[in-house]
Amino acid sequence: MDSFTEIFLKMLFLVPLHHWNVSVAGNKYNCDDQLVSALPQSSFSSSSELSSSHSPGFARLNRRDGAGGWTPLMSNIYQWLQINLGERTEITAVATQGGYGSSDWVTRYLLMFSDSGRNWKQYRQEESIWAFSGNTNADSVVSYKLQHSINARFLRFVPLDWNPNGRIGMRIEVYGCAYKSEVADFDGKSFLIYRFNPKSTTALKDVISLKFKTIHSDGILLHREGQNGDHITLALVNGKLSLLINIGDAKMYSADAQVNITLGSLLDDQHWHSVLIEHFNNQVNFTVDKHTHHFHAKGEFNYLDLDYELSFGGIPMPGKSGILPWKNFHGCFENLYYNGVNIIDLAKRNKPQINILGNISFSCSEPPIVPVTFSHPNSYLVLPGTSGLDEVSVSFQFRTWNNEGLLMSSKLFQTAGGLLVYLSNGKVKLSLYKPGKAQSDITAGAGLHNGQWHSISLSAKRNGVSLVVDNEGTFSSHASLQIFSGDTYYFGGCPMNANYSECKNPFGGFLGCMKQISIDNKEVDLIAVQRNSVGNFSDLQIDLCGIIDRCLPNYCEHGGECSQSWNHFYCNCANTGYMGATCHYSIYEQSCEAYKHRGNTSGFYYIDSDGSGPLGPFLVYCNMTDTTWTIIQHNNTELTRVKSANRENPHTVFFKYAANLEQLQATINHAEHCEQEFAYHCKKSRLSNKQDGIPFSWWIGKINETQTYWGGSMPEDVQKCTCGIQGSCIDSQHDCNCDADRNEWTNDTGLLSYKDHLPVTKLVITDTDRPNSEAAYKLGPLLCRGDREFWNAASFNTEASYLHFPTFHGELSADVSFFFKTTASSGVFLENLGIKDFIRIELHSPTEVTFSFDVGNGPNEITVQSPTPLNDNQWHYVKAERNMKEASLQVDQFPQRSHTAPADGHIRLQLNSQLFVGGTASRQKGFLGCIRFLQLNGGALDLEERAKITPDVKPGCPGHCSSYGNLCLNGGKCKEKYNGFSCDCTSSAYMGPFCKKEISAYFGAGSSVMYNFQEFYSLAKNSSSPAASFHPDMTLTRETITFAFRTTRIPSLLLYVNSFYKEYLSVILAKNGSLQIRYKLDSHQDPDIFSIHFKSMADGQLHRVKINREEDMLFVEVNQNERIKFVLSSDIQFNAIKSLVLGKNLAENSDMDSDTMKASSQGFIGCLSSVQFNHIAPLKAALHHSSSAPVTVKGHFIESNCGTLTGSETSSETTHSLADHSGPIDEGEPLANAIRSDSAIIGGVIAVVIFILLCIAGIAVRIYKKKSVYEKKEVKGSENEDSAETALKSELSVQNTVNENQKEYFF
Repeated sequence: MDSFTEIFLKMLFLVPLHHWNVSVAGNKYNCDDQLVSALPQSSFSSSSELSSSHSPGFARLNRRDGAGGWTPLMSNIYQWLQINLGERTEITAVATQGGYGSSDWVTRYLLMFSDSGRNWKQYRQEESIWAFSGNTNADSVVSYKLQHSINARFLRFVPLDWNPNGRIGMRIEVYGCAYKSEVADFDGKSFLIYRFNPKSTTALKDVISLKFKTIHSDGILLHREGQNGDHITLALVNGKLSLLINIGDAKMYSADAQVNITLGSLLDDQHWHSVLIEHFNNQVNFTVDKHTHHFHAKGEFNYLDLDYELSFGGIPMPGKSGILPWKNFHGCFENLYYNGVNIIDLAKRNKPQINILGNISFSCSEPPIVPVTFSHPNSYLVLPGTSGLDEVSVSFQFRTWNNEGLLMSSKLFQTAGGLLVYLSNGKVKLSLYKPGKAQSDITAGAGLHNGQWHSISLSAKRNGVSLVVDNEGTFSSHASLQIFSGDTYYFGGCPMNANYSECKNPFGGFLGCMKQISIDNKEVDLIAVQRNSVGNFSDLQIDLCGIIDRCLPNYCEHGGECSQSWNHFYCNCANTGYMGATCHYSIYEQSCEAYKHRGNTSGFYYIDSDGSGPLGPFLVYCNMTDTTWTIIQHNNTELTRVKSANRENPHTVFFKYAANLEQLQATINHAEHCEQEFAYHCKKSRLSNKQDGIPFSWWIGKINETQTYWGGSMPEDVQKCTCGIQGSCIDSQHDCNCDADRNEWTNDTGLLSYKDHLPVTKLVITDTDRPNSEAAYKLGPLLCRGDREFWNAASFNTEASYLHFPTFHGELSADVSFFFKTTASSGVFLENLGIKDFIRIELHSPTEVTFSFDVGNGPNEITVQSPTPLNDNQWHYVKAERNMKEASLQVDQFPQRSHTAPADGHIRLQLNSQLFVGGTASRQKGFLGCIRFLQLNGGALDLEERAKITPDVKPGCPGHCSSYGNLCLNGGKCKEKYNGFSCDCTSSAYMGPFCKKEISAYFGAGSSVMYNFQEFYSLAKNSSSPAASFHPDMTLTRETITFAFRTTRIPSLLLYVNSFYKEYLSVILAKNGSLQIRYKLDSHQDPDIFSIHFKSMADGQLHRVKINREEDMLFVEVNQNERIKFVLSSDIQFNAIKSLVLGKNLAENSDMDSDTMKASSQGFIGCLSSVQFNHIAPLKAALHHSSSAPVTVKGHFIESNCGTLTGSETSSETTHSLADHSGPIDEGEPLANAIRSDSAIIGGVIAVVIFILLCIAGIAVRIYKKKSVYEKKEVKGSENEDSAETALKSELSVQNTVNENQKEYFF
């Protein structure tokens, strides 16, 4: 669109800008004259008057004439006081008083204005109908400066509330000045052509401005065209203003060939609307009323062939292109200016540049149309009809946003039957019902709740019923049904006391506008209804249509889709990545660090770097190691070969990332460190050139500046590589290996880590066109670790301490989130004040957090109650949000509390003081404790930096393990860090950042793992380690043993622990496949034998076992089933343990019982996982600490993930390795199949797609095979153990292969 919008500018703005005096729109200086005091009595009118001495003519400010002001006959909301200023005038302020010396005054009122004394418009401010606060006594003057001025001839004051102990009483004054304008009235068949000098083709700034008013929803305002169908059009389409640009003969084949920008809504309301188009350089502002669309034009205007004339109000009939079928404009223009030229003034003076076709007058006519507004569910209008006619005939127009509601109901003459016309699901339905007859229904139209005017005409008589909606009719024949009209018609609803047979309304009241109501082919005089001369009504606004487009502007953020009813708008946040009433708050975390501390493990995640800010979410890989890494890929990660590049014809490559530059910059700014590995393999291809200073290769980062330092160096190390920094280059005269210019392959590889320059977006190579010259490059993904903002904290040490920041600006949408921990019972977290508005979040009590605010509708308070105390010195999360629709408060995972905003109240939060954190401006009720990760509308405040210079506030906050320690599982211990915590898995049988990654191994035939306690603890006798309790001089009276296993062999020895005193513990699978635990704690007695008789556990499935002994009580839990309790009959002391054996027991031991000995001789073939004996993890020691731990491994024993990949489970945690950062010098060609430069990107994409497809296919086959294996095992059981064992070995082999692949490919 950008290039084409510039085309629009050239064809529209081809003359130089003349001086344009803004006073044509009204004198903006000293526009505060008193306008009422000099008016004659005849200029005042009102709905009614209490007496002649209370007439409206006595309503001048500070006057005591008559009774000292205007008072109506009845004090209700249908009264009004009206002023005729004589001509259109600019109004800038109003003032009110009560009746002199009385108890009569108005406390709240509306202001309405009109050009003709008909079709009124309500004054609006902050996108809502503005109710002014009035007086509190009879004589004080309350004045208001209007936020935006009004241009009108007539003004009405409509009281809403008044002194409950008196009546309505008003004296008023209006301030402003004369308003001068030029108007032209187009009758829908005419138009005006303006021709300008083609030599005037340069302009630095171009402006077109106009105002228009109309009751028609469609029409051409502005048009310009050329010889071949090229054109630009500004037109009303369905009450909205569209700017349309088109190239007629397809000279430009792109999406830019057509542009359609739409602004405004409900512009067919017969009120003035302003249009302004400004162009300066390449910036364009298109404004309709107060709503502006900004866009930036690019490119050249090389495509259009346009005439040097503009038409207003229509398209010339002998059009050269013959394109647009739209209607001519029917309505009025005011102050039509084109680059300072007053077009209407030229037309009035019959200047030769102007050509008028048709009838154009220079005054604005007002159509005599009186709309009415049904503004409340109880609104209704009752109108009389002529009873006994043999035809019911009714017609009217309506507009609404609601898809349901009663339009009209009427009882037929001398019968219980009647007619109903109503909206249902956006369609008009007509129901004719009579006693003893089947109800007849007719449906017409669709989508009629779109805010546009729609016409309805119905006729019911003996031979049938017809219904016409928007000139499209339906007919239903009822030849035998006699119909006579009734004498009363109900529109919009029914009176509360109406008999159901008189007014039937099962559908709810109508909310919307109606006009041009006709009954029995006679149009109803609605002004007579307003004067109570005809009919009856309630909650009805007569002589105005109060419809509001609540989706303009669209307050649904982040691409949320807006819909509306009469009173509310709604946001559909589906597929936006955001949630809430206005799609304000992101559903994703802001960093991988935040995901990690919710307990998430490595994987792909969407992150939203600025939370509720304008940047959208994007996909990254989070590598959850002890340090959290964020990995962002780009489109060219393959090794790419380069040949035949020189300075005249360089090889240039652009890197496109999974996020845009703004998202990348936000992620980099949050990170503690970022890096990107760059490898340059070379053979007679240089990087640097220090002789003439012009490098042979360079790269460009996010700031779009050329960089000539390479991996391992910093910006100050110009044209240097890693070896140049380390002094290890193959030629000491150069700072890069490649600069040695040798005829064999070498490389310069290292990390680029200067955050302000990352990521690399462009690479240029120029030195590969000499004989035998060649290069290949590879750029790794962007890697960033940590999140500085997530741990940014401050500690508040006194109740008087606080931090202050600039004013928080969240006028329409505001969200605040943070973590806190405290031992205090109360305190203010945050406060920001305005003149009247404010926002405050506080700990109100140990179990209550309160969010209070005021945006002008009065103070509001939301409280969340916690079932447990919040002052427990653990981190708790608070999120408060306030928008136009609602305010909400969330604390931890407790149910969110919310408060709905009033439909037409104040919407802007206007603050002007400093933002106080940890206290208040009065230094009372301060907060004692820590606040962390404080965000306002997605932006984090740097609490630590401000705390460094603030008394009684310290940066940082220790003690994270009290809150996050529960994330360390399986015996892992939480260790404090300044920024967060880590899990120490030393005493756990598991690994990973949260000690939840299982450690498993496959045991082949004859394999054995022996853990020797004696050897270890003879060295650790004086150690304070908890494991020192296993010293041979010590005695065990309790053990905790956990492990998992998979096997198909019986008997099998799962675990064996012996002692120096011929005592032992064995866990075996018996011949029948049952699990047996044998304790021999008395060398003179036979062992205690405890059997768990499930089905055979040698079925190749994974089984988890937990054994816990406390003296003579033994508890066994298998596969998370109910614990089984046993009692030992022998000794309770396990003395001087010697060693623990997994697999085959290779040591001679004649003290075993026969079953244990047989199982020991067989050993174990299969998978053992996560083996733990008290604080000892023998399997982990054998696999990861074999050089330092007292462990001996014999036979075929390999690490596997067999303990996690089961038929019904998947790995709960997968930690992927980062790329190797080392860059050794290559002796040979970097890759035999290095991708050619002209296919690197395409090949990379194809490779990724193929890899993903292969992975999916492999997983599918794997699942199918595994399912097949398990099904066969369940059927065959132990009948064919050899085949089951073969299947298990095959499965473990596949799993090992998968595991190795996971290590190699992290993305």
